[in-house]
Formats: sequence, C-alpha cells, structure tokens
Amino acid sequence: MTTEGNVHAPGVGQQLAGPPRATTPQGGRLRVAVVGTGMIAAVHVRAARAAGADVVGVLGRNRERSEQVAQQLGLEHGYADLDAVIADRPDVVHICTPNDQHHPQALAVIRAGINVVCEKPLAVSAEQADELERAAAEAGVVASVPFVYRYHPMVREIRSRIADGQLGRLLAVHGHYLQDWMLDSDASSWRVDSGAGGQSRAFADIGSHWCDLVEFVTGEQFDSVSAVTDIVHPTRPAASGPSFSGTPDPDPIADAGERAEVTTEDTAVATFRTGSGRIGNVVISQVSAGRKNRLWFEVDGMLGSAAFDQEQPESAWFGNETGAQIVVRDPSQGSPDQRRLAVVPSGHPQGYVDAFAAFVADTYTAVTTGTAPEGLPTFADGARSARIIDTVVASAGDRAWREIR
Repeated sequence: MTTEGNVHAPGVGQQLAGPPRATTPQGGRLRVAVVGTGMIAAVHVRAARAAGADVVGVLGRNRERSEQVAQQLGLEHGYADLDAVIADRPDVVHICTPNDQHHPQALAVIRAGINVVCEKPLAVSAEQADELERAAAEAGVVASVPFVYRYHPMVREIRSRIADGQLGRLLAVHGHYLQDWMLDSDASSWRVDSGAGGQSRAFADIGSHWCDLVEFVTGEQFDSVSAVTDIVHPTRPAASGPSFSGTPDPDPIADAGERAEVTTEDTAVATFRTGSGRIGNVVISQVSAGRKNRLWFEVDGMLGSAAFDQEQPESAWFGNETGAQIVVRDPSQGSPDQRRLAVVPSGHPQGYVDAFAAFVADTYTAVTTGTAPEGLPTFADGARSARIIDTVVASAGDRAWREIR
C-alpha cells in the first residue's frame, strides 16, 4: 500500500534510538535478569531461554517472594532489590512489573548502562515515556518494548504486500481488540487501580497493541483522535490478584468484600485520522464474553484489503473486487520477512509464544551485534504509544478531537 505518509518510517520503530553498544558476553550467552513475578514475567523467562540466554535471577516485591519464584522457575538468584539486580551486571534486564514502576526501574537500569526490555505501557504518562526514550538514546543501550504481535509471520506478510503497493492507496483501517477477563463485576487486578496502572486501563493495556500493530503494518501514523470510554461496573473488589492464569505462584488476592470505585475504563472506541487524512476506527473491550484475546484489524486499499485475527494467527485474509483468499503461513514462500519468522513447516502451528520468543531473539541480536533487526519495537515506539494513550484519554475527557503530538 502506498500512502502519503511515511511508509515504514523510523518513527514507527525501524531503528534503535541512538547507536547501541554491542555486547560480547562470556561464553557467548547473554545473562538476563527479570524484574517481576507475575504471568508476563514467566512468559519473558520462557522467551529468554528460547532465545538462548541464561536467565540468572528474578526480583519480586521482596527477597522472600524473589527466592520463592526463583526456585519455581529454576533460577540461580532471587534478588533482594533492584540495586542487587544492577550489581549483578546482567547483559539485559526485563521489566515486567505494574505500570507505575516501569519508569523508575527502567531509568535506573539504563543509567547503569544495562540493556533493557520494558513491558508496555512504557510509563503511566507520555512525559515519563519520553524521558525513558531520551535516556536510552543517551546511554547507547538497547531498549525494546514487547509489541510482540508484530512478530506473527502473517502480520509481516500483510505488511510486505502493503509496502509493495499490492493493496493500493489507503482508504480505511478498522478493527477491535476484545477480551472478557473483566466481565464479572467481582473481577479485579492491580490494573484497575489508576495509581498502579495509570489513568487508562483497557486502552493502555490492549488498545496500545492495536495501534502499534496498525501503524507498523500500514507505515502510516495516526495524526488525531476522537474517543469515548465507558466504565461498566462502578465498583470492583479492592483486590490485587493475578490478571490471568499462568503465574508461577499468584500473589494472594485481598478480601473481595472490600470494594473500591473504578476510575479506569472497561471499554473504549476511538476514531483516528491518519497522516493522509483517512479514517481508522477501533473498539477496545475487556468485557466481551467469550473473547479471550481477539486482536483483529483490516486494512482497506484501492486495489484490495487485508485482515488479520490474532486468535487465528496462521493465516491472513486478502480480498479484492472479484473475491477473496485465505493465505496460510508457509516458510517456503511469501515475503522474506514472513519466511524469516516462520520457524516451523506450514501446518505446524505457531502462535503467541513463538512471536514473543522472536521479539526477544531480535532484542538480543541488537545487544550482541549493535544492529537492530528490522521491525524491532523500541522505546521510541513505547513513547509513541504513550502519547496516543494520553491523547485518547484527553479526547474522551472533553469529547473533542485531539491531535496526537
């Protein structure tokens, strides 16, 4: 697809913010530490191991929690605090803590000259995210954000066809990201608390993924937005339990009899204008029954359309005026980028875990070689996402169109 915007421009995440310093670890294997002990921390540990790193330790809320999870995951160290992590001098630190901790923890790691992977949203405000982007560039460290849906091979196939002009001029983009884990009025998590999660919940958590993916695929950024949000349950338990299953040993859930006012959204609808003036629209929900993780988008061009469903990641839909076809992932054909990420033969399913491992592997390649593989999402992308989140919240607050700076 050709557009009037910057097709696959560096602002969409093509390059690292500043020249990274290559690291040559002893024995050729990176030493990695993980900060956080929840579900996503366990995903990071598995992905780091799959990428060939030695995961040397984990940091939880205190030494006891750290040692408990380190034993469960077979790690050498359960750290007492972040200072102990930094003193151990790992090559990379993965930060997988609640959102309000991202900024201070990532900043400390960067200032120590250590490469960092930080979960999204990168920070609870655009200002904090911008500071992290600048700090990483000044320090010359690799700093990436796991917008891992970029790493589904069929996403890369769609992106390649758009860049080659096969869909023609952009006409519209639309989609949704639907989950149901907050459907019950008694469901809760630290994410509900704006102090820990930030002023946005659903959009910051999953809307950020949709926006990053669409900008990455089309090569065109959103310039402005008009948004509305809704809170479907005015109160929820004042609890801090796990967000999803899969945590090695979930923290205990507080007494659900105590309820707190909810100030973060369950649903959001955002309409965007792109750089070329076209319209984009997305529905975000964490209360859609039966939808576990349905990230779906469609790009409509003058010559054809393309759609991707993350719950069916092995294929992509392509349409034109005479019909439509389903294209299945196949490492023996398709775009070079799709073939690079298609690590098993066609018909042997790849999914989220494989996408996450590919993202981590690309991050480690940037660390060891000093060159970021094409498409690696960096702190520049995390800061961009934070600006979109803040603008969506502002637009919903005053019910007006807002420019995304």
